[in-house]
Amino acid sequence: MDLQLNGKKAIVTGASRGIGRAVADLLAREGADIAFCARNAAQVAETEAALKGAGVEAAGAICDVADGAAYRSWLGEAVTTLGGVDIFVANVSAGGGMEGEASWVANFEVDVMGTVRGAEAVITPMAEGGGGSIVVISSIAALETFAAPQAYNAMKAALLTYAKQLGQAAAAAGIRVNAVSPGPILCKGGFWEDAQNSMPEQYQAVAAAHPAGRLGTPEEVAACVAFLASPAAGWVTGTNLIVDGGFTKRVQF
Repeated sequence: MDLQLNGKKAIVTGASRGIGRAVADLLAREGADIAFCARNAAQVAETEAALKGAGVEAAGAICDVADGAAYRSWLGEAVTTLGGVDIFVANVSAGGGMEGEASWVANFEVDVMGTVRGAEAVITPMAEGGGGSIVVISSIAALETFAAPQAYNAMKAALLTYAKQLGQAAAAAGIRVNAVSPGPILCKGGFWEDAQNSMPEQYQAVAAAHPAGRLGTPEEVAACVAFLASPAAGWVTGTNLIVDGGFTKRVQF
């Protein structure tokens, strides 16, 4: 299937590793120009070079999404650099944590406000360009009770409501808004890779809970993000696509 992404202009947050990197890599291979941010300078430089190697324009920047002013400034620069924006992938996350109020503040500022500020920055230029697609990365932690009460789960749930409502509000401007909720994903340098080494019994139990007996990969999530971001999904908005290999047991009607 031709996703019709060649020549599209995409902004991806947190794209130097994990799911964000896989999304940026796939969009670039499909011909989209990419602007992205991350906090690690070396990883930003390596990612930018790799994306340019796919034959597209790529512009990486060091930016802490929790810094609202700096983040808004980068978003404006990204739109200018690309000459517009067709796709926005709100991927960056503060991750899980049980550090009391600090975790709630971090997940609110990064996960929720990182998405909200990003959407607000791209909607006008996206509409002026004829429309586009926003994809919000949530989590199955928003759908079922996992571990213990924590900020990550609650804030990822908030993103699902925001994405649905934004999709209704932005549809008239030709902008689609969808969410993707991954299950446990084995990423290099990520939580589950660490668990594989430091908590092998817990890791194996989670892997065994999947019908396929393994965790997912960033590339498997990226393929779903790219589809929803593309014109090939032109009649899909307001949905939450669960990408978990059947890990969750809820029946989705």
